[in-house]
Amino acid sequence: QVQLVESGGGLVQAGGSLRLSCAASGCTLSSYDMGWFRQAPGKEREFVAAINWSGGSITYADSVKGRFTISRDNAPNTVYLQMNSLKPEDTAVYYCAGRNRWVGPQYAYWGQGTQVTVSS
Repeated sequence: QVQLVESGGGLVQAGGSLRLSCAASGCTLSSYDMGWFRQAPGKEREFVAAINWSGGSITYADSVKGRFTISRDNAPNTVYLQMNSLKPEDTAVYYCAGRNRWVGPQYAYWGQGTQVTVSS
């Protein structure tokens, strides 16, 4: 069974940085496209960034381009989200998600989320 566990969230001042990690188990990460999503209080969950199984294709939401970097290391089965120049509007619960590249476009696996709070 695929399990995703996020870590690295916390409280940071505006302009600061955090690095989120997503540790995967029960799967071979090299077969999975991975993504980060976030949900702020009272808002819909939104896409943040995605990286395909090989790392050769990366996409970002316009709101985080130039500030966030998604990466992966298939050896320890971990995906990262480096977040720089954080803004109060980045405050949200951040979720890691995965989908088997052979199965389909929907993200079938989700972590429990990690809280990121950016103070002004």
